[in-house]
Amino acid sequence: MHVNSYLVCGLICYSATVSCNKSCSYVILLGETHDMLDTIMRLRSQLSDIIEPDFGLLDELLCLGVLTRKQYEDIQSEQRAPYRRTDAVLDLLTSEQCNKFMLALRRTQQHHVVNYMNENGGKAHTKLSYVFG
Repeated sequence: MHVNSYLVCGLICYSATVSCNKSCSYVILLGETHDMLDTIMRLRSQLSDIIEPDFGLLDELLCLGVLTRKQYEDIQSEQRAPYRRTDAVLDLLTSEQCNKFMLALRRTQQHHVVNYMNENGGKAHTKLSYVFG
């Protein structure tokens, strides 16, 4: 079996080619992933409006290591509107921290935000599972 990855419409698709004999081979698309940080940045304006940074999110991000103590205190200390605190958090996110960010959103009962991001702002990508022969 040989596994390849392809970039299709901004998504990384993985496929496996399985040869059954010299005259045939099958390509099975195993699924797709997308870079969550790209999605977050693309949906940034909407996320700023719907993410609630207060009431535990910043605390969770600190506990999970997404924010340092200094970053946490800087964001907390300024008298900012909630959307500006959210923007400050989004500015600091890296690709490696996205899973922890999503976990923090779940732990603070912001499942609707996680769902919104997973569905690419309401434009869900369907999982590919075609077999070609």
